[in-house]
Amino acid sequence: MSKSWGYFKEYDSMMKAVEALHPPRMRMKVAEVRVETRTTKTFKLVRMDGEIPPFRAGQYVSICVNIDGVVTNRPYSISSPPTITDYIEVTVRRKPGGFVSHYLLDRVNVGEELEVVGPAGQFYYEPLTDGRDLVFIAGGSGITPFMSMILETVERNLPLNIWLIYGSRTPDDVIFGDRLEKIAEEHPNIHYSLVISEPPEGWEGLRGFITADIIESQVGSVEGKTFYLCGPQAMYSFCIPEIEKLGVPRRKIKCEAYGPPDDVTKEPGWPKGLPPDATFTVEVVGRVRKTFKARAGEPLLNSMEREGIVIPAVCRSGQCMVCHAKLVSGKVFTPGYVMHKASDAEFGYIHPCMSYPIENIKIKI
Repeated sequence: MSKSWGYFKEYDSMMKAVEALHPPRMRMKVAEVRVETRTTKTFKLVRMDGEIPPFRAGQYVSICVNIDGVVTNRPYSISSPPTITDYIEVTVRRKPGGFVSHYLLDRVNVGEELEVVGPAGQFYYEPLTDGRDLVFIAGGSGITPFMSMILETVERNLPLNIWLIYGSRTPDDVIFGDRLEKIAEEHPNIHYSLVISEPPEGWEGLRGFITADIIESQVGSVEGKTFYLCGPQAMYSFCIPEIEKLGVPRRKIKCEAYGPPDDVTKEPGWPKGLPPDATFTVEVVGRVRKTFKARAGEPLLNSMEREGIVIPAVCRSGQCMVCHAKLVSGKVFTPGYVMHKASDAEFGYIHPCMSYPIENIKIKI
């Protein structure tokens, strides 16, 4: 009896330690809001129900919200470094047609409380495999995890050489521009290059897209270097072949999952002639029973949440594999770059965050 009691005491202590390191949910208060650009703000979040759990530079948290009765969440990379332990910062850019980004930017102010899940994610530096020469390629708000990595590098004086190539539509859209320039000036191991795709008159810097020629001109030899990419899906589709032109093996290219594509109909394999606004019937069975209409061009998870059907979800990019549903009948489209476990494919499970109905479907949750 005493041995059993001792076991349960040890188990209880272990679970408390696990929850401290990996809390299922955190209550956080907005302590500060900073305007970064005309479309971007940084939110400083302080935890109200415990300490900030440890995280790796490059990871993200998922912010949970209730927007006029629709319960949903979105992942945002942590832009502050892990050397800061009493708060985290997330930087949010307004996404055209966005839902949560508009809510956070327009309606969330200092003093408000948010429910946060995480930290999570696999987009971080691995010293055993990545070496000491790193090339960061960022597009738009994809700069946020790199800011955390760069700040940690300089604050901990890590023996890394970093080349950051940041692509932005215009100079006014650049996030953290002044800070990045200052860091590069003060730290010879940090190199910063800005590439503007729609340069204004008189722009004298790099212009266009991040091509193999631009990468080579800024980085030099790519031998032994590990490449990290974070930005919109279109940037991955363009930049990965450009990097491979230089002889970089695919195993030395790391990409952050950054949500569903802006236009899924442009993905390889999308049914020819199927418009994004086509609607199909979705029948949900299992712990919830409901039938509704969903648009082909919208992730199934978004449509479910709009109908009040809430299932666990974290990354919304098909990588964390938290959201699950069994496809009983019908077909869905999933972009080719989304990874699936072999067991999910074998038993007919899908990830609603990256699944698009392309005919009437029935799912079980």
